[in-house]
Amino acid sequence: MAEEKSFYMTEEGKKKLEEELEYLKTERRQEVVERIKIARGFGDLSENSEYDAAKDEQAFVESRIVQVENMIRNAVIIENDTDNPDVVSLGKTVTFQELPDGDEESYTIVGSAEADPFEGKISNDSPIAKSLLGHSIGEEVVVPTPGGDLNVKIINVE
Repeated sequence: MAEEKSFYMTEEGKKKLEEELEYLKTERRQEVVERIKIARGFGDLSENSEYDAAKDEQAFVESRIVQVENMIRNAVIIENDTDNPDVVSLGKTVTFQELPDGDEESYTIVGSAEADPFEGKISNDSPIAKSLLGHSIGEEVVVPTPGGDLNVKIINVE
C-alpha cells in the first residue's frame, strides 16, 4: 500500500479541520439529503436537473469528508522551534525585504493544509517558503520565480 502523506499544520489549523469535519458530517450532509428528497418530488429523475445537482453536491460533500478525515489522521503538528529563534522554520512568521529597495513582507509558514495567502499564511511547499526555510535573520536568499530570481533579505523571524 502507498505511504500516507503527512499534513503539516498548527494546532489551530487542526482544530479548524476538526470543526469543518463536524459541520460537514452533522449539518451539511443533512442539508444535501433534504435537497435530494425535495428534488425527487419534481418528477422523472432522468430529466431532473435539481436531483442531478443535489447528487453532485452530495458527492462533493462526501469527498471532502474523506479528504478532511485523511488530513486529520495524518496531521503532523508544527512545534515552535525555540532552540533556534532566529532561524526560519515551519510555524514561524518571517519578515523579509525584496532587494535592493523593495517593501517588507511578512508571512507565516504553515503546512499546505492551512495555507491562505490572503491571511499571510504560505505553504511550506511554496517557492518562497522553500527558499527561506533554514535561513536566519540578516541572510540574503535567492527565491526562484517564473519571472526570474528574486533576491530578499530576512529582516525578522518570530
